Amino acid sequence: MTNELELLRIFRGAAESRSFREAAVRLGTSPQGITRAVQTLEKHYGELLFHRSTRQVRITPFGERLLLQARVALEQFEDLWRIPGTDQRATVSGTVRITAPYSLGTRAVLPALEHVAALHPEIALDVRLSDRISNAVDEGIDVGVRVGFMRDSRFVARKAADMRLPIVATPHLIRRLGVPVDVSALEQLPVTATLDSNTGRPWPWYFRAGRQWTPASPAFITDDADMEMRAVLAGIAFGQLADYMAAPHIASGKLVRVLQNETPPAWGLYVYRPQRTPVPARVRVVFDALHAAIRSLPHCGSDAVAS
Repeated sequence: MTNELELLRIFRGAAESRSFREAAVRLGTSPQGITRAVQTLEKHYGELLFHRSTRQVRITPFGERLLLQARVALEQFEDLWRIPGTDQRATVSGTVRITAPYSLGTRAVLPALEHVAALHPEIALDVRLSDRISNAVDEGIDVGVRVGFMRDSRFVARKAADMRLPIVATPHLIRRLGVPVDVSALEQLPVTATLDSNTGRPWPWYFRAGRQWTPASPAFITDDADMEMRAVLAGIAFGQLADYMAAPHIASGKLVRVLQNETPPAWGLYVYRPQRTPVPARVRVVFDALHAAIRSLPHCGSDAVAS
């Protein structure tokens, strides 16, 4: 029985890693040991668990189904084997794979995971920041953060906060060029644009009543939201920024909001996880920590508006 459980633990570790070599490092064994364990399980089930090549290792559909069952069985066994009265925090273990936009990496994801690591040192945290719309199933994501509601029945999405999109500039730039009186006035002003990594084209600016405007000749264009914010703070151009980025600078007076009456409805910030029961303890603690961190992000309230 012990050997069978160990084989399943190795399989879980391999499935939660990018390669057998990475799994071996995490499990304290050799890549050959991982391969032998997987081959033993494949012989037992009469099914291929991974597609293996010189470039990558990819779990098969049968392997995915077995992984779901193995996770539940292993967690139930670990709960059963736990000595009553011992510290529950140290028993939460395993790898949790997380994805989130770059702009939330140091603002929400890292603070949340610092909290998780302090309470649950046995959890291995695998973080992949990306602004692309990823296939969370294919990439084995356990917990993700998404701007806008996630309409996918395979996942549970929970709203953590609202994100507003204020238009801002430095007081110096406003004094020099004036305040735009309407959206069309932006065409005569230096503005920023951020490239959508999914399409390679600039993101449009969003306004109330569903209106959009794409800068034709931006003064500053980038593929990084933090770089865009720094350009706005440097007084290069007006920009439309996520409020969790802009709010601290608005509060300090470094940035001023303009065209506030054109601000679009807030977008939701959601934390999501796979739709499965029971939820692994390691996934639950990371999910809850991320949700709490995003809820505490700064946001725009009654801030200064240029007049």
